[in-house]
Order: sequence, then structure tokens, then C-alpha cells
Amino acid sequence: MQRVSMEILYEIFSSIPQQGPGNNESTLKALSMIPSLSENSKILDIGCGTGRQTLTLAKAAKSEITAMDNYQPFLDKINEKAKSEGLSNIKTLCSTMDDMILPDDYFDLIWSEGAIYIIGFKEGLEYWKRFVKPGGYIAVTEAAWFIDNPPDEVKKFWESEYPGITTIEENLRIIKDLGYVPVNHFKLPNIAWLDNFYNPLEQRLPMLRGKYANNIEDLRTIESVQYEIDIYRKYSDFYGYVFFVMQRSE
Repeated sequence: MQRVSMEILYEIFSSIPQQGPGNNESTLKALSMIPSLSENSKILDIGCGTGRQTLTLAKAAKSEITAMDNYQPFLDKINEKAKSEGLSNIKTLCSTMDDMILPDDYFDLIWSEGAIYIIGFKEGLEYWKRFVKPGGYIAVTEAAWFIDNPPDEVKKFWESEYPGITTIEENLRIIKDLGYVPVNHFKLPNIAWLDNFYNPLEQRLPMLRGKYANNIEDLRTIESVQYEIDIYRKYSDFYGYVFFVMQRSE
């Protein structure tokens, strides 16, 4: 298996508007499905990256938000943006998502866009449940198949990148089995992949190819990113990200 340098991954993804699929319209649509948030509510944004959705939540919900990521430079960018926009309801926390030192039954809402795959959909929802209040909510985006039998090329790609990918129906079953009540779900539109993620990402790749022309391993990583973009453009009818909103029932 190819060894991937974390340094090249951070360089590839740190200078684009967001580090995964998503857009403000989808964030606000999912937020509208969650009742009773107030200035006293507490939200945890896990795997926040540079915080596109964090700032959107902070402006719309007015709640206290803890933006969490394991890469401090991303959090530094959130702090800079929050300060420049006069947002005082955001604090940041550098932590991994699978070993969080946080109080149990504390958050009214746990949010995570494009990040739960890092520990797995089932594993993340199972672990994070302890941190959300009984009756509180979790909203996440997760990659999912739109059909049962996708074409071989895209199936092979996802089996290599994220073997845990499954159908929307199977994800809903997992949600119920873990003791959540499904509230709603919807597919992210193509623009949520392209406008603030794949298009600006692809524009960076020629510069990076030149910079790392003498580093074969990093060039392979760069080309794997290009291949991921190409796969999406070719097969976006067969898979995508789905926003799942659920409520802790106990």
C-alpha cells in the first residue's frame, strides 16, 4: 500500500474553501430540521476543517459552537474568520474525533460534514451518542450509494477508498439500530461537490505537480486526487453525500 504523507494532504486541501462536499444551502436546510435551538444551546462541529459550515451555523443558530479538528492550522483559520466577522459564539478545540475528552450528555446538537467516514458511520454514531443530550440531535453527511449495483469502476474506487460505503437504506437501518430516531435525510446537490470543493481543488493541482515534480510519492497522491475528481464527474448519478438528521431517543 502506498504511504501517503500527511503534509502533502494538508497542503492539497488547506487552501480551498472547504475540505469536503457541502454548501451553505445544504447546511441551512439540515439545520431547519432541528427545532428548539437557542443562544443557550451547545453545538459540537466535529471535523470542522476550515469552518465553512461552522460560520454558517454560528450566524444562523446563534448558539455556542465548539469547532473541533485535529489540525490546529485549520482551527486558526476559523478563529481568524470569526474575529473578522464579529462572531463571539465560536470556540475551537484540537482533538481527534475518536478520543474526545468532553462531558457526557452535554451537547444539544452534534454536527459533522464530510468527516464521519474517518472512523466509520456506525462507529462514529455509536461513540458520539454519549456526548449528545437525551432528546438532542446529530446531523452528519455520509457518502452513500444511490443504487444497489454501481458500475465496476466506481465500485472498485470506493471499495479502495472507503470500504464502509453502503446504501441510504442501510445507513437508515444503522441509525435506528443505534437507538436514534431518523428525522430526515436528503442528497447533497452536485454544486455542493463542485463549487467550493472539487473545482478549486482541481485548480490547485497543476501548481502542486510542478512543486513536487521530483517526489514520486507525493505526485501519486496528487494524481489520486485528480482521479477522485474524475470519478465523481463520471459517476455522480450513482453515489454522493447524504445529509442524515437524527434524534437521540434515550
